[in-house]
Amino acid sequence: MAISKKEPKVNLLEVLKGVVEAKDMDDSVVLNALKEALVTAARKYLHIEKKIDVDFDMETNEVHVYLRVAVVDDYPDYDPNMTAAEVEKLDQGYMLVEEARDFNEDAQAGDFLEMEIPISAFGRQAIQTAKQLLNQQIRDAERQKIMDTYRSRIGSMVSGEVLRLEQSNIIVKLGKQTEAMIPFREQIKRERWEQGNSIKAVIARVEESSKNGAQVILSRANGDFLKELFRQEVPEIYEGTVEIKGVAREPGFRAKIAVYSRDEKIDPVGACVGMKGARVQTIVRELGNERIDIVQWNPDLDVFIQRALTPANVIKQIHVPETRRTVVIISDENLALAIGKNGQNVKLAAELVQRNLDVFGEKEWSEKDDETKAKITSPSVADLNQNRKAAR
Repeated sequence: MAISKKEPKVNLLEVLKGVVEAKDMDDSVVLNALKEALVTAARKYLHIEKKIDVDFDMETNEVHVYLRVAVVDDYPDYDPNMTAAEVEKLDQGYMLVEEARDFNEDAQAGDFLEMEIPISAFGRQAIQTAKQLLNQQIRDAERQKIMDTYRSRIGSMVSGEVLRLEQSNIIVKLGKQTEAMIPFREQIKRERWEQGNSIKAVIARVEESSKNGAQVILSRANGDFLKELFRQEVPEIYEGTVEIKGVAREPGFRAKIAVYSRDEKIDPVGACVGMKGARVQTIVRELGNERIDIVQWNPDLDVFIQRALTPANVIKQIHVPETRRTVVIISDENLALAIGKNGQNVKLAAELVQRNLDVFGEKEWSEKDDETKAKITSPSVADLNQNRKAAR
């Protein structure tokens, strides 16, 4: 026998309306969040942990909340292998006769108790609890939406609008509602941005945030940004004929990029430079006149290092065994070029070829005795420690 109590209808739009307005969320997400909030509020109102159903009428925008339980003399025996949480969930569907008579004095074992709970009777505290839970549910859903949308796009290019500057960080609007951030360390130092400017960057990572739930971190300073700019400007890279093998950058000042062609008929460096330098100059302008050296990659390490140190003339290379270090002897007239201003050129070349490069001028090297040379070209403790770390 079903026992039912009729209660006033409540319009869905009047229930927690302010919470769900202006949320760019799927209807199912909002409805599920609202359902959980109303279940919590109903249990708080009734002071019981029993089965509460929330029924939505999408045609009339009405919502109904029901207590629905089977009335029993005693709880049934459950599978002993069930967890405490599973047992608790099943218990919520049953109510002892004595407790059921608080809601219907004629309740008997075997009845099914169904009672509509008026949302209007929940009271301020219960409604406030529902609002808080709904807010939290929607924040969690928004966080998950950001995670799902942007984590799969790490390393890819996005365009947005500068919303504001917060201390040293740039806040960028992506799409309708997502606010991303370019931290100071991910910016090109000499650039200046103003509210309303269009801006390009790559998605560097997505972080958990106590303030926003999830924070999309963008970068204009990492190697992926340079890769994506070349991919956009050079059709051969976009199509996969030319491959980017490596990137090294000192953002805003200088960069080196190693490229390789899968088609012998296509010059990878020429493809990146473009007619009269048009392609690379477009990238240079986007990077605030950052100087870019385009290097043709080669599987032969000696050749690759030689090209990475261009325009310097490499006389000799000695690869230190069991390490990632190479001693490079440069002609004296090219030594300054090889090292570069503040060691910039050799630093970027080393990063590009993924070796530690010890550079010596030809005269300086020739003046060293054999014992000193042997010591320089032998593995040091630091070399071996670095090798072990790299192998982990």
